[in-house]
Amino acid sequence: MKEKITMLTSYDYTTARLCDGAGIDVLLVGDSAGMVMMGYQSTIPVTMDQMCLFTSAVSRARRDALVVADLPFMSYQASITDAIANSGRLIKAGADAVKLEGGSEMADTISSIVGVGIPVMGHIGLQPQTTTLSQGYRVQGRTKESAARLIRDARSLEQAGAFCIVLEMVSHDVAEVITRDVANIPTIGIGSGPGCSGQVLVIQDMLGMYELQFSFVKRYRNLSKEIGDAVREYVCDVKESRFPARSADTPKEFLKGIEFEDRKGSSVS
Repeated sequence: MKEKITMLTSYDYTTARLCDGAGIDVLLVGDSAGMVMMGYQSTIPVTMDQMCLFTSAVSRARRDALVVADLPFMSYQASITDAIANSGRLIKAGADAVKLEGGSEMADTISSIVGVGIPVMGHIGLQPQTTTLSQGYRVQGRTKESAARLIRDARSLEQAGAFCIVLEMVSHDVAEVITRDVANIPTIGIGSGPGCSGQVLVIQDMLGMYELQFSFVKRYRNLSKEIGDAVREYVCDVKESRFPARSADTPKEFLKGIEFEDRKGSSVS
């Protein structure tokens, strides 16, 4: 049995350093940063400049993990020239590879990016960049037609040169079939069951730091409560003068003879 691949999103130096040190295989600089880091309602407003900023921070933190950066909405769809140029920007920012959404319709784009020496990770199933514009958040591959299309898409991405494919919210049975079918490259599942070659989660979701939860997310910690409790304790300590503790770091005799000017302008000691 092949060892499973682990991937988590990361958008900043501190988080990336912790994940890398804990042995994560892949750090995904996802455009989900738009929602969890910047408060957007979707990934659509995220820009290339923002993705480059997040990518550079993560790349400076990692020592062993592979860094993959998302190409944001409309940074690669308009033309292959745009796709190559913007992929290059992410590589220059520190990414090892780029990820883009789309099936067979993106095969030529992927092939062209790979052709200039930039590794590409594909992404099919639920596609967050366009899901709010079309089908909505629901499991993909539940009909015969949908399942067949996903399998064709996966094959197209493999043939185009993608080194890996993310399967998001794909029916578990279909995800397993795709994983067997594209045996030359791994699949990374998110809400697509245990049959994939690896798994990815948004780190804020798995740590319980973000309010939106999908049923497939396993919450490993509830840091929202822990962070909130810590902040409330700090606020209380400061207001009640419990923090910081008083320290006699300046002996009182050092202050003797020092003249201070009172508010009326006369000197006092």
